[in-house]
Amino acid sequence: MAEIELNQSNFEAEVSKSALPVLVDFWAPWCGPCKMIAPVVAELASEYAGKLKVAKLNTDENLDLASKFQITSIPSLLIFKDGKPVQKIVGFKPKIELKKVIDALL
Repeated sequence: MAEIELNQSNFEAEVSKSALPVLVDFWAPWCGPCKMIAPVVAELASEYAGKLKVAKLNTDENLDLASKFQITSIPSLLIFKDGKPVQKIVGFKPKIELKKVIDALL
């Protein structure tokens, strides 16, 4: 399953009302570490298909949402459960580390 592109209009339906936990990758096109973590996030989307929804949110285009969730550094990965953020991971992390965090929450 590919990542979902989030924006102001679909955030509530895709994240807040999701039956599955959601990992949201807050990123920007000019961010080097964001480009490094993107393929890792794509792999996680495939590996956790059916158990975890994976989405991306461009912070440059969605400043209100980035601000709402206090995203001050990117990349930031926020994991939502029952529509609420339960875990925040800031900066590039290896896939094995991300999987440990995800597995603990699932």
